[in-house]
Amino acid sequence: MSRTDPQAPHHVSRHIPDQLRSSLERKLKSWETLLLAVAVGIFILNSFASPYFLNAWNLSDATFNFTEKAMIAFAMALLIISGEIDLSVAAIIALSSTIMGVVMQAGFGTPVIVLAGLGAGLICGAFNGILVTRLGLPSIVVTIGTMSLFRGISYIILGDGAFRGYPADFAWFGQGYVFWVISVELVIFAILAVIYTIVLHKTNFGRAVYAIGNNPTGALFSGIRVQRVKMILFLLTGLMSGLAAVCLTSRLGSTRPSIATGMELEVVTMVVLGGINILGGSGSIPGVVIAAFVMGLVTFGLGLLNIPGIVMSIFIGLLLIGVIALPRLWVKIKG
Repeated sequence: MSRTDPQAPHHVSRHIPDQLRSSLERKLKSWETLLLAVAVGIFILNSFASPYFLNAWNLSDATFNFTEKAMIAFAMALLIISGEIDLSVAAIIALSSTIMGVVMQAGFGTPVIVLAGLGAGLICGAFNGILVTRLGLPSIVVTIGTMSLFRGISYIILGDGAFRGYPADFAWFGQGYVFWVISVELVIFAILAVIYTIVLHKTNFGRAVYAIGNNPTGALFSGIRVQRVKMILFLLTGLMSGLAAVCLTSRLGSTRPSIATGMELEVVTMVVLGGINILGGSGSIPGVVIAAFVMGLVTFGLGLLNIPGIVMSIFIGLLLIGVIALPRLWVKIKG
């Protein structure tokens, strides 16, 4: 058979299309990939640092270090992408938990207690949203104010006391397990991660959030109801804070006005570490999911090593400053 015969078999060179190669390169160089590598590295270091780390139940306990914060972080991510922020989320947890305690003291059962916690969070979110979207006040100023307001109300109701004696079935939310070491909180976290990923990355609402964060005036002139979208985001943040209050109160089995103190810093750190631009307009939910695991692994590893809580707080503060400052420093170095 001749080499020039068109019927002759010939070798077809296979190569990766340029578009696929560039997409693969972008993913490999993405912030999410770097975070994933960091998470794997921390996991390996923890396994060497403590002989108790690789125990299945200990790893399950490690998830409690981030699940409640991540519930709020998902909603906070959308809010920050839109150009706003809510620093009152920890205080909303305190007030929601206090309201749940009041309802419990009144003799109501678990369903009403849970609804009270979610409803209180939703109302707090609505209050923040109205002040920002209707009165045009800066969200950072508003939520610093409501941070003191909401927690102050909790202190007025409880003083130095605490609510205890929640129904036995209420403990399921924060202490229950769906299967073996898979906790209820971890399942809720996973479900919310999927929902928020779809909402932000696959829906018109998510595209509207990005558009508002990049150019609110342009978004308004393109037909997006900017204030309505932001109001929904504040409502979601309040609702997620209420859900976190249900899980945290259930896990602790009691309510104190000091509950969740400082958690707003960890939530914002988780969001920014996940690649959400603190100035708005960019970021992804998968990044926040990985950041949640990174922070959970770090804090749990430090706990196993008996590192004092104040050191963890210092670390969280430095981490927040670092993830905000490093990208800008990198741009200046490259420039």
